[in-house]
Amino acid sequence: MIGHGPGTTAPSPSLVGRSMLRRVLLPATVLWIAVVGTGFLIVDVIGLDERAVSEAFVDMRTSTLDSVTAVVSEMGNTQVLIATCVLIVAFIWWQSRQWWFAMVPALALGVEALVFLTSSLVVGRSRPDVDQLDDAPPTSSFPSGHTGASTAVYLAFALCATRIKNTGLRVTVQVICIIVPLGVGVSRVYRGMHHPTDVIAGFAVGATCALIAWNWLPARDAAEGVIAATAHDDSAGASAGPGAASRTR
Repeated sequence: MIGHGPGTTAPSPSLVGRSMLRRVLLPATVLWIAVVGTGFLIVDVIGLDERAVSEAFVDMRTSTLDSVTAVVSEMGNTQVLIATCVLIVAFIWWQSRQWWFAMVPALALGVEALVFLTSSLVVGRSRPDVDQLDDAPPTSSFPSGHTGASTAVYLAFALCATRIKNTGLRVTVQVICIIVPLGVGVSRVYRGMHHPTDVIAGFAVGATCALIAWNWLPARDAAEGVIAATAHDDSAGASAGPGAASRTR
Protein backbone atom coordinates (compact mmCIF):
# COMPACT_ATOMS: atom_id res chain seq x y z
CA MET A 1 0.00 0.00 0.00
CA ILE A 2 1.36 3.41 -0.98
CA GLY A 3 -0.09 5.28 2.01
CA HIS A 4 -1.38 8.82 2.40
CA GLY A 5 1.93 10.51 3.12
CA PRO A 6 2.68 13.01 5.90
CA GLY A 7 -0.31 14.79 7.41
CA THR A 8 -0.91 18.50 7.77
CA THR A 9 -0.11 18.61 11.49
CA ALA A 10 3.48 19.33 12.52
CA PRO A 11 5.01 16.34 14.34
CA SER A 12 6.46 16.69 17.83
CA PRO A 13 10.21 16.11 18.34
CA SER A 14 9.49 12.83 20.13
CA LEU A 15 7.34 11.62 17.24
CA VAL A 16 10.07 12.55 14.76
CA GLY A 17 12.58 10.49 16.72
CA ARG A 18 10.31 7.46 17.00
CA SER A 19 9.34 7.66 13.34
CA MET A 20 12.95 7.88 12.19
CA LEU A 21 13.77 4.77 14.17
CA ARG A 22 10.71 2.64 13.50
CA ARG A 23 9.51 3.84 10.11
CA VAL A 24 12.81 4.73 8.42
CA LEU A 25 15.85 2.97 9.90
CA LEU A 26 14.10 -0.34 10.58
CA PRO A 27 12.64 -0.81 7.06
CA ALA A 28 15.90 0.51 5.56
CA THR A 29 17.76 -2.24 7.42
CA VAL A 30 15.37 -4.86 6.08
CA LEU A 31 15.86 -3.43 2.58
CA TRP A 32 19.64 -3.60 2.98
CA ILE A 33 19.48 -7.25 3.97
CA ALA A 34 17.28 -8.00 0.94
CA VAL A 35 19.61 -6.15 -1.44
CA VAL A 36 22.75 -7.84 -0.13
CA GLY A 37 21.07 -11.24 -0.18
CA THR A 38 19.88 -10.73 -3.75
CA GLY A 39 23.31 -9.53 -4.79
CA PHE A 40 25.05 -12.59 -3.37
CA LEU A 41 22.43 -14.81 -5.02
CA ILE A 42 23.00 -13.26 -8.46
CA VAL A 43 26.78 -12.97 -8.25
CA ASP A 44 27.98 -15.89 -6.14
CA VAL A 45 25.23 -18.52 -6.18
CA ILE A 46 23.71 -18.31 -9.66
CA GLY A 47 26.66 -16.57 -11.31
CA LEU A 48 24.29 -14.86 -13.73
CA ASP A 49 25.97 -14.06 -17.06
CA GLU A 50 24.47 -10.94 -18.67
CA ARG A 51 27.25 -10.30 -21.15
CA ALA A 52 25.00 -10.99 -24.16
CA VAL A 53 22.63 -8.21 -23.12
CA SER A 54 25.47 -5.78 -22.51
CA GLU A 55 27.01 -6.59 -25.90
CA ALA A 56 23.62 -6.12 -27.58
CA PHE A 57 23.48 -2.59 -26.21
CA VAL A 58 27.03 -1.99 -27.44
CA ASP A 59 25.98 -3.06 -30.95
CA MET A 60 23.14 -0.50 -30.80
CA ARG A 61 25.49 2.43 -30.19
CA THR A 62 25.41 5.46 -32.45
CA SER A 63 26.90 8.91 -32.02
CA THR A 64 23.42 10.35 -31.46
CA LEU A 65 22.48 7.79 -28.81
CA ASP A 66 25.87 8.25 -27.19
CA SER A 67 25.16 11.96 -26.79
CA VAL A 68 21.57 11.51 -25.61
CA THR A 69 22.41 8.82 -23.05
CA ALA A 70 25.31 10.93 -21.75
CA VAL A 71 22.86 13.70 -20.85
CA VAL A 72 20.24 11.35 -19.42
CA SER A 73 22.79 9.36 -17.44
CA GLU A 74 24.13 12.59 -15.95
CA MET A 75 20.68 13.24 -14.48
CA GLY A 76 21.45 10.39 -12.08
CA ASN A 77 24.82 11.84 -11.11
CA THR A 78 25.21 12.46 -7.37
CA GLN A 79 25.91 16.20 -7.62
CA VAL A 80 23.10 16.77 -10.11
CA LEU A 81 20.60 14.82 -8.00
CA ILE A 82 21.56 16.62 -4.81
CA ALA A 83 21.02 19.97 -6.52
CA THR A 84 17.73 18.77 -8.01
CA CYS A 85 16.58 17.45 -4.64
CA VAL A 86 17.40 20.73 -2.88
CA LEU A 87 15.35 22.66 -5.45
CA ILE A 88 12.42 20.25 -5.15
CA VAL A 89 12.45 20.37 -1.35
CA ALA A 90 12.66 24.17 -1.35
CA PHE A 91 9.76 24.42 -3.80
CA ILE A 92 7.54 22.03 -1.83
CA TRP A 93 8.36 23.82 1.42
CA TRP A 94 7.55 27.17 -0.17
CA GLN A 95 4.23 25.87 -1.46
CA SER A 96 3.13 23.86 1.59
CA ARG A 97 4.89 25.56 4.52
CA GLN A 98 5.27 22.04 5.94
CA TRP A 99 8.89 21.01 6.47
CA TRP A 100 7.88 17.46 7.41
CA PHE A 101 6.20 17.09 4.02
CA ALA A 102 8.86 18.92 2.02
CA MET A 103 11.64 16.69 3.34
CA VAL A 104 10.20 13.54 1.72
CA PRO A 105 12.45 13.63 -1.41
CA ALA A 106 15.54 14.43 0.68
CA LEU A 107 14.78 11.60 3.08
CA ALA A 108 14.29 9.22 0.14
CA LEU A 109 17.66 10.20 -1.32
CA GLY A 110 19.40 9.91 2.04
CA VAL A 111 18.06 6.42 2.74
CA GLU A 112 18.89 5.28 -0.80
CA ALA A 113 22.46 6.56 -0.50
CA LEU A 114 22.94 4.75 2.80
CA VAL A 115 21.57 1.45 1.47
CA PHE A 116 23.40 1.70 -1.86
CA LEU A 117 26.84 2.66 -0.58
CA THR A 118 26.96 -0.04 2.08
CA SER A 119 25.34 -2.84 0.07
CA SER A 120 27.46 -2.26 -3.05
CA LEU A 121 30.57 -2.40 -0.89
CA VAL A 122 29.53 -5.77 0.53
CA VAL A 123 28.37 -7.34 -2.75
CA GLY A 124 31.36 -6.08 -4.76
CA ARG A 125 30.13 -6.97 -8.24
CA SER A 126 32.41 -6.05 -11.13
CA ARG A 127 31.11 -3.91 -13.97
CA PRO A 128 30.27 -5.35 -17.43
CA ASP A 129 33.23 -6.49 -19.48
CA VAL A 130 32.47 -4.21 -22.43
CA ASP A 131 33.69 -0.84 -23.62
CA GLN A 132 32.44 1.71 -21.08
CA LEU A 133 31.52 5.21 -22.19
CA ASP A 134 31.94 6.76 -18.73
CA ASP A 135 34.59 6.70 -16.05
CA ALA A 136 33.63 4.03 -13.54
CA PRO A 137 32.94 5.37 -10.04
CA PRO A 138 34.70 3.67 -7.11
CA THR A 139 31.55 1.81 -6.06
CA SER A 140 30.77 -1.66 -7.41
CA SER A 141 28.16 -2.44 -10.04
CA PHE A 142 25.31 -3.86 -7.90
CA PRO A 143 22.93 -2.15 -7.37
CA SER A 144 22.98 0.78 -9.79
CA GLY A 145 23.46 3.93 -7.72
CA HIS A 146 22.47 6.32 -10.52
CA THR A 147 19.24 4.41 -11.10
CA GLY A 148 18.44 3.98 -7.43
CA ALA A 149 19.05 7.60 -6.51
CA SER A 150 17.12 9.04 -9.45
CA THR A 151 14.22 6.66 -8.76
CA ALA A 152 14.17 7.62 -5.08
CA VAL A 153 14.12 11.37 -5.73
CA TYR A 154 11.77 11.49 -8.69
CA LEU A 155 9.33 8.90 -7.37
CA ALA A 156 9.21 10.74 -4.04
CA PHE A 157 8.45 13.92 -5.97
CA ALA A 158 5.75 12.07 -7.92
CA LEU A 159 4.16 11.00 -4.63
CA CYS A 160 4.28 14.57 -3.34
CA ALA A 161 2.69 15.66 -6.61
CA THR A 162 -0.44 13.66 -5.78
CA ARG A 163 -1.49 16.75 -3.83
CA ILE A 164 -1.41 19.01 -6.87
CA LYS A 165 -5.03 19.99 -7.47
CA ASN A 166 -4.71 20.73 -11.19
CA THR A 167 -5.17 17.35 -12.91
CA GLY A 168 -3.22 18.18 -16.04
CA LEU A 169 -0.24 19.55 -14.12
CA ARG A 170 -0.31 16.66 -11.65
CA VAL A 171 -0.30 13.99 -14.37
CA THR A 172 2.42 15.80 -16.34
CA VAL A 173 4.71 16.04 -13.32
CA GLN A 174 4.16 12.39 -12.40
CA VAL A 175 4.79 11.13 -15.93
CA ILE A 176 8.07 13.09 -16.09
CA CYS A 177 9.07 11.72 -12.69
CA ILE A 178 8.57 8.18 -13.98
CA ILE A 179 10.31 8.69 -17.32
CA VAL A 180 13.50 10.21 -15.90
CA PRO A 181 14.67 7.25 -13.77
CA LEU A 182 13.67 4.81 -16.52
CA GLY A 183 15.83 6.77 -18.92
CA VAL A 184 18.71 6.85 -16.46
CA GLY A 185 18.53 3.08 -15.97
CA VAL A 186 18.50 2.26 -19.68
CA SER A 187 21.31 4.76 -20.29
CA ARG A 188 23.51 3.11 -17.67
CA VAL A 189 23.18 -0.27 -19.40
CA TYR A 190 23.67 1.29 -22.84
CA ARG A 191 26.87 2.99 -21.73
CA GLY A 192 28.27 -0.25 -20.34
CA MET A 193 28.27 0.89 -16.72
CA HIS A 194 25.85 -1.69 -15.33
CA HIS A 195 24.39 -5.14 -15.89
CA PRO A 196 20.62 -5.20 -16.43
CA THR A 197 20.01 -6.75 -13.00
CA ASP A 198 21.99 -3.92 -11.42
CA VAL A 199 19.50 -1.47 -12.87
CA ILE A 200 16.48 -3.56 -11.89
CA ALA A 201 17.82 -3.70 -8.34
CA GLY A 202 18.38 0.06 -8.48
CA PHE A 203 14.74 0.61 -9.44
CA ALA A 204 13.61 -1.60 -6.56
CA VAL A 205 15.86 0.14 -4.02
CA GLY A 206 14.87 3.63 -5.16
CA ALA A 207 11.14 2.86 -5.21
CA THR A 208 11.29 1.30 -1.75
CA CYS A 209 13.21 4.28 -0.36
CA ALA A 210 10.64 6.66 -1.85
CA LEU A 211 7.83 4.72 -0.15
CA ILE A 212 9.72 4.67 3.15
CA ALA A 213 10.14 8.44 2.96
CA TRP A 214 6.52 8.99 1.93
CA ASN A 215 5.31 7.06 4.98
CA TRP A 216 7.91 8.30 7.44
CA LEU A 217 5.22 9.77 9.68
CA PRO A 218 2.13 7.86 10.86
CA ALA A 219 -1.22 9.03 9.55
CA ARG A 220 -2.36 11.31 12.38
CA ASP A 221 -4.75 13.81 10.85
CA ALA A 222 -7.81 11.54 10.86
CA ALA A 223 -7.37 10.57 14.50
CA GLU A 224 -6.65 14.14 15.53
CA GLY A 225 -9.77 15.26 13.67
CA VAL A 226 -11.90 12.82 15.66
CA ILE A 227 -10.31 13.94 18.93
CA ALA A 228 -10.82 17.59 18.06
CA ALA A 229 -14.46 17.00 17.10
CA THR A 230 -15.09 15.08 20.32
CA ALA A 231 -13.49 17.80 22.40
CA HIS A 232 -15.57 20.42 20.60
CA ASP A 233 -18.79 18.50 21.26
CA ASP A 234 -17.89 18.04 24.92
CA SER A 235 -17.11 21.71 25.38
CA ALA A 236 -20.32 22.69 23.60
CA GLY A 237 -22.33 20.42 25.89
CA ALA A 238 -20.63 21.79 28.97
CA SER A 239 -21.23 25.40 27.94
CA ALA A 240 -24.92 24.68 27.41
CA GLY A 241 -25.15 23.77 31.10
CA PRO A 242 -28.20 22.75 33.11
CA GLY A 243 -30.39 25.25 31.35
CA ALA A 244 -30.26 23.27 28.16
CA ALA A 245 -31.18 20.12 30.04
CA SER A 246 -34.14 21.82 31.77
CA ARG A 247 -35.48 23.05 28.46
CA THR A 248 -35.63 19.50 27.20
CA ARG A 249 -37.96 18.44 30.06
